[in-house]
Amino acid sequence: MIAVLFLILLLGAAVFAAASGGQAIPVVEILALIGVFLVFFGAGVYVAAVLGLLGILVGLAFSDRPWWLFAGQTLWSPSSNFVLVAVPLFLLMGEILLRAGLSDRLYKALNLWLGRLPGGLLHTNIVACAVFSAISGSSVATAATMGSVALPWFSGTRYSQRMVLGSLAAGGALGNLIPPGITFIIYGLITETSVGALYIAALIPSLLVTGLFLGVILIHGLRHPMEKGPPVSLRDKLRGLADLGPTMALILLVLGSIYGGLATPTEAAALGVVGAAGFAALDGKLNWRMLHASAEATARNTALLGLILFGAYLLNYVLTAIGVPQAMAGMIGGLPLPPWAIMAAIMMLYFALGTFMEGFSMIITTVPVVFPIVVALGYDPIWFGVIVTMLVEIAQISPPDGTVMYVLQGMRRPPGPIGDVFTGVLPFLAAYLIAVALMLAWPGIALWLPGVVN
Repeated sequence: MIAVLFLILLLGAAVFAAASGGQAIPVVEILALIGVFLVFFGAGVYVAAVLGLLGILVGLAFSDRPWWLFAGQTLWSPSSNFVLVAVPLFLLMGEILLRAGLSDRLYKALNLWLGRLPGGLLHTNIVACAVFSAISGSSVATAATMGSVALPWFSGTRYSQRMVLGSLAAGGALGNLIPPGITFIIYGLITETSVGALYIAALIPSLLVTGLFLGVILIHGLRHPMEKGPPVSLRDKLRGLADLGPTMALILLVLGSIYGGLATPTEAAALGVVGAAGFAALDGKLNWRMLHASAEATARNTALLGLILFGAYLLNYVLTAIGVPQAMAGMIGGLPLPPWAIMAAIMMLYFALGTFMEGFSMIITTVPVVFPIVVALGYDPIWFGVIVTMLVEIAQISPPDGTVMYVLQGMRRPPGPIGDVFTGVLPFLAAYLIAVALMLAWPGIALWLPGVVN
């Protein structure tokens, strides 16, 4: 489907070029490439391979310059970028925290404070995911980690399994929105936007989305009263805060160093890894076996993301060389529509893509084409970075292809129909869409804080 999207964009650029008196891209060749890549996707070929092959074929079909003359230089740019080093470091930090058991302590401590609210443990799901997101930077890692911790707590209770799974999926979809989200690093790399500014801009929107999620649970809890845990004394609550100490210290170390101007996101990620290893050592969980397992999982995920990024960079280079983003920006910018209507159409495109595309692939394959259009319409790149990240997170919980939902479905014991996850996540999906609408109506939600800080 990614190939189809870009080839449709090529077709639009060809029509625009023809209407402008320029040299149009042959429509027959475009249709041939669409057919070829429909076969690839239907056969289940990996996204990274499809992107790379698409870049090669588009280069051979439409560019006079042999692709092998620029492929090495094109791939060297992302592979040697210092900012991108933060991605494996944040992944490694999350893996160490998972294996050190700090996530269990986090969930238990939050449950002491939130367990007796209307909605009970469902509130704990959201807040625990939000806090863990501030040190993991990954939606899938957040959902997998907190799902493994939270699901046993609901065994044998009267909680709705649909709401349990839906709340965990929604909480997982905070992983990239709450700094230090990895999506912001990729967006900043592609668009040459400050990652630190993106992190600052995402603070209020992430609080807004988290608040809307808690509102959904509160309404559900008032309409469907559930069992509450035993009363907890204030002394026990305060004592439980000690279990939040390591997590809050890591958040302060990572985000505090970034917001304070003491470290770049990459340096802060390295500090986070050292801090996570230190807390694991204090708990007696740090050993070579744990480090090896953490490093192996990090290497696997980093390699997967890197291959997708390389394929997308090659494709984006070819598209830019033959003028597709420029042609699309000119074509859409010349439409007799107000900027907000065009932006709404772009958002609807992302909503549609989210039903069948993985979020990370979506951002690195569409942003290079869409970004020039957004800038030409006069929208702020930082605001759009937050919007795109929110749309990517919505894609993670959009049926039928939301990655986070399938992660939780695989962790259910005993297994059940995937429809439970789809149904349970719908109220939270609606809340996320409300947050995006508010961001579109009032861009200051994202831009106010960066303006104050700068």
